Amino acid sequence: MMLVLVGIAAANPAEAQGSPEKRIALVVGNAAYTVGALPTPANDAGLIAQTLQAAGFDVIGARDLDQNGLRDAMRDFLTKANASGPNTVVFVYLAGYGVQYQGDNYFVPVDAQIANATDVPLQAVRVSDFTKSLSAINNRGSIVVLDAARANPFVQSSQPLAGGLVLVDPDANQLIAFNAAPGTVAPQEAGPYGSYAHALAEMIRVGGLSLDEVFDRTRLRVGDLTKGAEISWDATKFKNAFTFFDRGPNAPAAAVASTEDVANRTKPIRDFDERDAYFAALDRDTLQGYEDFLAAYPNDSMARRVRAIIAARREAITWRETWRADTPEAYWSYLRRYPRGPHVWDARRRLEHFEAALEPPPSFTVIEYDVPPPPPPEVVYVERPVLYFDDADFGYAPPPPVVFLAPPPPDFVELAPPQPAVDLYVLPAPVFVPVPAWVEPPRDIAPPENNVIFNNIHNTVVNNTTVINNTVINENGATPAAPGLTTGQKLAGAAVIAGAGVAALHVALPPSVQKKAAVIQRQNPAAAAKTMPGVAPAAPASPQPQGGNAAAHVLPGANGQPLPAGGKLPVNQGTAQTKPGQSPQAVPNAVHNPSVATQPAQQGTNANAHALPGANGQPLPATGKLPVNRGAVQTKQAQQPQATPNANTHALPGAKGQPLPAVGNAPAMKGQNQIAKTPAPQAMPGGKPNPVAAAPKPNGHAPAAPAVAARTPAKPKAIPNNPPRVSSQPHVAATPSRQANPAPAQPKPAPHVVAQARAPAPKPQAQPRPQPQLKVLQQQVKRPPPPPPQKPREKKKCGAPGLPACH
Repeated sequence: MMLVLVGIAAANPAEAQGSPEKRIALVVGNAAYTVGALPTPANDAGLIAQTLQAAGFDVIGARDLDQNGLRDAMRDFLTKANASGPNTVVFVYLAGYGVQYQGDNYFVPVDAQIANATDVPLQAVRVSDFTKSLSAINNRGSIVVLDAARANPFVQSSQPLAGGLVLVDPDANQLIAFNAAPGTVAPQEAGPYGSYAHALAEMIRVGGLSLDEVFDRTRLRVGDLTKGAEISWDATKFKNAFTFFDRGPNAPAAAVASTEDVANRTKPIRDFDERDAYFAALDRDTLQGYEDFLAAYPNDSMARRVRAIIAARREAITWRETWRADTPEAYWSYLRRYPRGPHVWDARRRLEHFEAALEPPPSFTVIEYDVPPPPPPEVVYVERPVLYFDDADFGYAPPPPVVFLAPPPPDFVELAPPQPAVDLYVLPAPVFVPVPAWVEPPRDIAPPENNVIFNNIHNTVVNNTTVINNTVINENGATPAAPGLTTGQKLAGAAVIAGAGVAALHVALPPSVQKKAAVIQRQNPAAAAKTMPGVAPAAPASPQPQGGNAAAHVLPGANGQPLPAGGKLPVNQGTAQTKPGQSPQAVPNAVHNPSVATQPAQQGTNANAHALPGANGQPLPATGKLPVNRGAVQTKQAQQPQATPNANTHALPGAKGQPLPAVGNAPAMKGQNQIAKTPAPQAMPGGKPNPVAAAPKPNGHAPAAPAVAARTPAKPKAIPNNPPRVSSQPHVAATPSRQANPAPAQPKPAPHVVAQARAPAPKPQAQPRPQPQLKVLQQQVKRPPPPPPQKPREKKKCGAPGLPACH
């Protein structure tokens, strides 16, 4: 007993040491055939590849491979499987066109030209060569899926190929599966995904299912999705226990208890009612189970469908045994059973090889088959050129009862199509739908590095965007999706946002295919570069004016935008704070308007383009009703004394014909932290306000403006040394009161006007404390009317030198 245990441990040292299980996969989707494109295989391959990534597989894959590319990719994968070690599980998925020829299945590359049956071995890749090589590798087992049983356009002659895929036996420690039962084909589907890939991805994601349960439930779901038009098939010799995902402790109770599930698989078919009996036979998918259904319910609505299934399966078994024998007697035996069967021309080609009679002779030794000859009602089904199960004569299968298959998850009923692949040979990357929370990653596996899907199996991943708890998070820092959108809308928007980074989640190409793509890219970049269909091109960036960020800080209300409500003032987060060292010498009685800087008029420019109320002798408007200059135009940079980076940045509220905000609710200046609010001017005797002149110091954005002075000849009063009050809102100037001595409690500042640069600025007697730098607009009182002109003095007629003396 001790020696036996030691021998078992030595036979598998990886398992004895408890090393983690490795998982590798090859996924190929051929759709762009030269004989006609298929709508779903590339998307199907992308969906299966992504699902396998979630299950911890290191996936390499490609789409639209020609013959050389397909053979090289298979060779690369065999090299990888050999190097992966004995504790590796292998998964292979091939989607596209598959054909059968003389007892073998062939996967067709996109450039195949198959005009005659004899072209198949030359133009396509024989699958059995690949599966035998996989079986020869010492690993935990391999799973090979052919999603390729389709009505093909090849060999349109009087000697056609048999339809669908041929029945095969799996190699040692291997499972092989078809999307349609041997000898049958799947119906054409518009997409975005085929029913088989959709169903297989759903069942892989169910935690805790064994390998047999995954493919049994896949068959039931395929029948459900196609209403019986497609019946998948699988055969297995897989020895080791395997689950794609684990079932967590918080998993909901199963709809059917395990004991009842076992009973459903072992109970005789006749003990079920008519409806459940059909699904019991479909779940078992054996010739005996289908025959038991017909024996129990020969007149059921599903009886003709089951009879067609039996006919195809019996013929497939008969041909498989004929091919194994591979003698003239074997082919004559087949021709006697099925004189117009689907493999008639395969049998005759082999008889030609043996130089034997093409028709059965009167006397020969008939081989014994494991299945009896077909009854007359079955013959009609196998004499069809191609056997579909979507014939209305068979009736349409009802949905499976819950005791056999639970309804699909709501988020996996309708799958969004993936963004079309752009790069050469790269598989499409669908939107990853998160697995249920109770489904856990498989234990004791070695996940591949940088597997984004595996690390986010409970989150939605689209391109390089993850949706966690229904919140879109983009790795490139894109704007999150707006609240109130559905998950589908968020994913669609995220797909557009993340379009530039889709390569982050793409399945890696096989090394040989990657090299080929790089060579094509170098030799012909224009042909390799493809525009993604269905995605709007990115809008070109707006040209920025020279000299800086010209339109970065537009005030609310500018360019036709509505003004915000009072108390809800936007703040420009991107504007740098004003440095304390750049504070100007603020003047208390100056009206601080940070959006307009005082500039002198230049010769040749439109000096009256921005004339403010009361300037140039114009009457002042009524109090609180500032007029809007509808004819004003923006000052060009050429009209400024020096080019400033933000010359047109700070437009005044009310510019471009927009209404002015109410006094006290003026919008805050974006990018300014503090706005000085000047105290109201004190009333002077005679009702004359105190004119002052001020000029800001230069800052980091604009050069210093020249000093300007008011046009009043009066000497300015002393400026109080009180610091101005700071407010979060700018002060909007109003017209002065018409009273001679207004009440001090209700002062109103004089309107601000554009100052004229004709006289040097008077020096103030006192300066306030430094404040954050603001662009100051001078305040000027209305100029008093000039005195009437005096008459010139008369010239003296006497007393002057050279004149007579005055008397």
